Amino acid sequence: MIYDNENIFAKILRSEIPCEKIFEDEYIFSFKDINPKTKIHILIIPKKPYIDILDFLENADADYQSNFWISINKLVLQLDLKNKGFQIKSNKGKEGGQEVFHFHLHLLSDS
Repeated sequence: MIYDNENIFAKILRSEIPCEKIFEDEYIFSFKDINPKTKIHILIIPKKPYIDILDFLENADADYQSNFWISINKLVLQLDLKNKGFQIKSNKGKEGGQEVFHFHLHLLSDS
């Protein structure tokens, strides 16, 4: 599969589609899910074009991967979830429930 530059998350990154931004730095962009499954449902996407979690793990260099997770920690702190419960989920492939083929994580919490 080749990365599709016209997917909805690519368009959000280019500011072609509006969203309710929560946190952004040079590694991640995060925003509220338009169809939340929990009280807090944030989508987290890397700013680089990866199709899914395996594409990210296999092709993002170690520095980018490390900083990606550091940025997620900053988001967790910003949302005051450090000492509360939350889930981070990723779907891989159509059969795994992935709907948008730009690697993304779901940060979910009822806190």
